[in-house]
Amino acid sequence: MFLKRATILLIVALILAACSGSPPSSPTAAPTVPAPTLENTPTPQGPQPVSNIEDLKKATIQIEAQGTFVDPEVGLMLNVAGRGSGFIIDPSGIAVTNNHVVTGAALIKVWVGGETEARNARILGVSECWDLAVIDIEGDGFPYLALHEGEINPGLEVYAAGFPLGDPEYTLTKGIVSKAKADGKTSWASIPAVIEHDARIRGGNSGGPLVDNQARVVGINYAGNNVYDMNFAIRAQDAMKIIETLRKGQDFESIGVNGQAVMSEDGSLSGIWVASVKSGSPASKAGIQGGDIITRMEGLVLATDGTMGDYCDILRTRSADSSIAIEVLRFDTQEVLSGELNGRPLETKFSFAQELGGDTANESTANTDYILVQDDSGAIQVAIPSTWSEVDGSPWVLDNEVIGASITAAASLSNFASYWDEPGIFFAASDRVAQLAGYIQLLDAYRESYRNECKLQGRYDYEDSAFEGAYDYYINCNGAGNALIVLTARPKQNKTAFLVTFIFNAMSDSDWAALDQALNTFDVVGTLP
Repeated sequence: MFLKRATILLIVALILAACSGSPPSSPTAAPTVPAPTLENTPTPQGPQPVSNIEDLKKATIQIEAQGTFVDPEVGLMLNVAGRGSGFIIDPSGIAVTNNHVVTGAALIKVWVGGETEARNARILGVSECWDLAVIDIEGDGFPYLALHEGEINPGLEVYAAGFPLGDPEYTLTKGIVSKAKADGKTSWASIPAVIEHDARIRGGNSGGPLVDNQARVVGINYAGNNVYDMNFAIRAQDAMKIIETLRKGQDFESIGVNGQAVMSEDGSLSGIWVASVKSGSPASKAGIQGGDIITRMEGLVLATDGTMGDYCDILRTRSADSSIAIEVLRFDTQEVLSGELNGRPLETKFSFAQELGGDTANESTANTDYILVQDDSGAIQVAIPSTWSEVDGSPWVLDNEVIGASITAAASLSNFASYWDEPGIFFAASDRVAQLAGYIQLLDAYRESYRNECKLQGRYDYEDSAFEGAYDYYINCNGAGNALIVLTARPKQNKTAFLVTFIFNAMSDSDWAALDQALNTFDVVGTLP
């Protein structure tokens, strides 16, 4: 019986284990990029900043970004001309806007203070985590804005300037700060704290200034909620340190994408949808394209909460040139790619469906629905066909002792446990097994058990963005005409933390596609029992 064999195999693995694993090493956080302070006081001989609301328009700009973008709902959009706002912070033409307004654009046009003729501009630096970008406008001698240096408390009178809804007509709205430090996590940014205010902003106001009654910058508008009439701005006092880095031509907390967090309705797929990519950026060099979904970074599944939080937290613990393992779903072709930022370029991840099951296996994927299931403790998860209606998420038990988490799934668990012609999966993870054996020793134990019933085709290395290990490929167990994959692996980070066992029995092309789906989604997401 299949499940009984799994228990026997574990016992054999424990007997064969030669030594305990060494304790995991603590990761060393990369040093953060120091951000110089902004010199807010002009030289006595130089131009003076705008100092009243009446002249605020002169330093406020409208931006048109032209290029090709891939929208998650609309798809490919060629030669799009999206519009946003911004403001000038230096008379030489240095201006601030949002990352999502300009990144990935082929051409940027700017209208200063309501001018009828557009000026060209170039991007100096961007940050997708702060949703900030600094651009340089052609020309010189521009009016500019200075920084509000006082406290930012609820009740502070503020004005939002810009060009909402792409209208070339300048707009100014008035309100007060309603919350000084609101949550800054959104689907397209992750900012430590932002300002909530009621000076109404709309699409097209993005990147425009939020100022006090003397036209000094309090914040950079970046988000609004029309339903609840809530408006948000990045705190200028926090942002200016980042802006000083960007104006020197250095990106900050950025890989060079214009994207947003997305999640499928059933939760089986989440990640960062890439609308466009900045040329020459780490994302561009790695091979990321518009329409890709970055599903994992350093083995961590991204955007499970619908925000950029985890994505930005990873960038904040790495230096700008650190190699970062990534996994990408190329949505239009359904390819899964793996590689590294600042390292190995993206390449097609190993596909059991293509390598072992044949090209026709991919044809069944479009007609199969998958669901993401977890074990009873919420420690591990994997996607399975919705037709596999019987799922057992009880703990992994040996000799009446819980040793880890497990998921067993099939259309019929009793048939999967008893016969070789029933497709199904057994996925488990254990930190206790990892203390006694390596993944090769564990795989050898399974081989010893299966060698009399199944024909071994070979052993192969396995690697994805989060795990490394090996798998044995068997066929025709007891004449059933099946194919059996037995994989054991360890996490790339903290290699002795735990071991996973992944056993998959396939009978048809659709099963091969289900195997690839399971391999793309299996993960340890919580504390093992």
